[in-house]
Amino acid sequence: MPRFAANLTMMYSEHAFLDRFAAAARDGFRAVEYLFPYEYPAAEIARRLRESGLTQALFNLPPGDWAAGERGIAALPGRETEFEDSLALALHYATATDCHRLHAMAGLVPVDADRTAAHETYVSNLRFAARRCAQRAITLLIEPINTRDMPGYFLNTQQQAHDIVLAVGEPNLKVQMDAYHCQIMEGDITMRLRKHFAGVGHVQIAGVPDRHEPDDNELNYAFLFAQLDALGYDGYVGCEYRPRAGTSDGLAWFQPWKEAQR
Repeated sequence: MPRFAANLTMMYSEHAFLDRFAAAARDGFRAVEYLFPYEYPAAEIARRLRESGLTQALFNLPPGDWAAGERGIAALPGRETEFEDSLALALHYATATDCHRLHAMAGLVPVDADRTAAHETYVSNLRFAARRCAQRAITLLIEPINTRDMPGYFLNTQQQAHDIVLAVGEPNLKVQMDAYHCQIMEGDITMRLRKHFAGVGHVQIAGVPDRHEPDDNELNYAFLFAQLDALGYDGYVGCEYRPRAGTSDGLAWFQPWKEAQR
């Protein structure tokens, strides 16, 4: 049975961020993820996790200037020192929250940019980060993101991501496979999952096309969860979706798996 992590950036937005931990636990989740924790002290987030009995499954490295539209810096030439500093901050939070998966966002690359330079920068930064993460038993992740939601993002397809993992050559670098992004960009999710499973380090879900609950949409998630079980996936499935209304009211999809979370 899959184990689910509530994404506290998108879910439970009816609560203040630090109150979302307890809300997720009340609904039966035993793990959480989110985009960024950096607005809050690491010790405070760790306390909320302990009090709610939750595991921190994943979060992202600082993405650059998010408010200005940046979506990561790992593939941006000239930002290497900033990337190293962002990794150090993320590792501080990971240690405090006992989190063993970190996602490094690639960033937006203009159409006329030198993609070879971006690729080389990405590979170099990821190799550096993976080696630092390995010292703390942390898996570093990269995620293909669809061009409809994030035009210009450097990493878009499963094969591209796994090719980059191969180029980096570090065993603790894996791919974060988000079924929502994969369906929009490529489809054929089951076969892609089977093909690349050994390199998948985290899975995320959302309804397609509107990124709501994983229930009444074009993907058969019950089938995909069975595929994950058959492949022996033992990680968390991140629920990175925007609820149609109240988060708790939209959890009917979660009920068949709720007891298995304990």
